[in-house]
Amino acid sequence: MTDIASQNQAAGGRPGRVVVVTAGGENPWIMINAFSAHFADVTVVEEQPESKGLFLRRRARKLGWLTALGQLATMIASRFGKRFTRKRADEIFATYKVSGKPDPSIPVKSIASINDTDATAQVRALKPDVVFLISCRMLKAETLAAIPCPVLNFHAGINPAYRGLMGGYWARINNDLENFGATVHLVDAGVDTGGVLYQSRQKPAPHDTMHTYPLLQTAASTDIAIAAVGDALAGKLQVIDVAGPSRQWYHPPIWTWIWNGLKRGIW
Repeated sequence: MTDIASQNQAAGGRPGRVVVVTAGGENPWIMINAFSAHFADVTVVEEQPESKGLFLRRRARKLGWLTALGQLATMIASRFGKRFTRKRADEIFATYKVSGKPDPSIPVKSIASINDTDATAQVRALKPDVVFLISCRMLKAETLAAIPCPVLNFHAGINPAYRGLMGGYWARINNDLENFGATVHLVDAGVDTGGVLYQSRQKPAPHDTMHTYPLLQTAASTDIAIAAVGDALAGKLQVIDVAGPSRQWYHPPIWTWIWNGLKRGIW
């Protein structure tokens, strides 16, 4: 046990090693900081973000080049637009009393990709009791099979209706605010198709946008993530039955996003 883990346990943190796999960012650190406040031993494995070129080629093979380029344009607009939503982001942080700032006391191990053989070996060497994924690459089947403990994922959307990406945005587009929320689920070989463990629902503010939906969903869901990790450490994971249609969603192409923003006020 690390010195940090010993200090956390002495302060009342629950024993058990939690390994968080992420590509980094403000939203994942909300969850990481929440885990550190509740569990004795938290380690972060941070992978390098996927290149835009690799994303574009993969998406084009699945959906065609026009749609893929339109989705990439939306991603770029989303990143640029975040600077204009800082006030709303600060409101969310204050409301839910969370922090997205990296804690230097939490160990971080850098890797290229969780699906690299050496990265999987590093995770195994940590001897995790539970692995928690948030904002990282989808695990290949062989990677998942090599991890000898429960693997959970945080998804900013309500499964199975809003699997994939931009779950909050699409719930609003579909006038389905009852399904604006987040899911913690077991990881399997599919896209957000693993057994659902917990879900939370939020009500977005009128001025929330694609830039703040995921932040709201994450900040409001630390409790269900903590509960799921606690269940995993206790060996008491229990899948809940969630009925309804199942669909995988993607980023809206830039023309869809602009049209909905101008015509319906949903950005």
